[in-house]
Amino acid sequence: MKIVTLIENLVKTGGLYAEHGLAIYLEAGNRKILFDTGQTGAFIYNAPKLKVDVEDIDVLVLSHGHYDHCGGLYAFLEKNRKARVYAKQGLFTPKYHGQYRFIGIPEREDLLRDRLFYIDSVTEIADDVYIMPEIKILNSEDTHFENLFIKQDGRFIQDQFAEELYLVAPHQGMINIITACSHRGITNIGEAATNYFDLPVNLILGGSHSQDCTPEQYRFQLDYFRRLNPKLLGVSHCTGVEKYADLKRDLGSMVFYNYTGNFIEI
Repeated sequence: MKIVTLIENLVKTGGLYAEHGLAIYLEAGNRKILFDTGQTGAFIYNAPKLKVDVEDIDVLVLSHGHYDHCGGLYAFLEKNRKARVYAKQGLFTPKYHGQYRFIGIPEREDLLRDRLFYIDSVTEIADDVYIMPEIKILNSEDTHFENLFIKQDGRFIQDQFAEELYLVAPHQGMINIITACSHRGITNIGEAATNYFDLPVNLILGGSHSQDCTPEQYRFQLDYFRRLNPKLLGVSHCTGVEKYADLKRDLGSMVFYNYTGNFIEI
């Protein structure tokens, strides 16, 4: 499997865009998968420079309904005419930071018609690539809901990200976990994945939402990573560069930063 980060907060290579957002491309066998679309659709500009044909993508998976992960959705649908879009119910529920700043995405039925498929169970989208829709909160210490709300029936309710999902790709007796923001907790995602597959972890790739976490939350994640002992931990986006530096200091060579344009082969 090949993994290419099409857009992320940071970039090291000239000629590529970066933005506050995340879009990750995967090739598994003959299937081409996009996981999230970043904030603006700028990943479409990066794609050909990274040898990715956006028009040839078969599947789009949307992790949760925030603008920095789904903001490029409609730019993608206008460019790509064939990909199925997978998400969970609640993706388009109005989302807010505080009670004034809208951070969700609008629902455009004209572009989504016959292309959007809601799932609520484990779904295989390529040989040994699975959408994982259930994240039980076993560790309440590692959740990231503060000041984030959904609006229902005119009322603001704390957003607990019931629509959040992630990907798992088993390979050679180990699993590879690809997540986006981990609002429901990277430790809870790790527990859900390892409990389901009953396999050790090769790679965790994505955001851990630790940029603004408390010292106690950071120590909880750190202790969990030490116990889980993945071979590789590729942090992105909402992890934050400061927490990347802390993880690199505390965990050593297993940790790397997954920036715009990064290639991974599994």
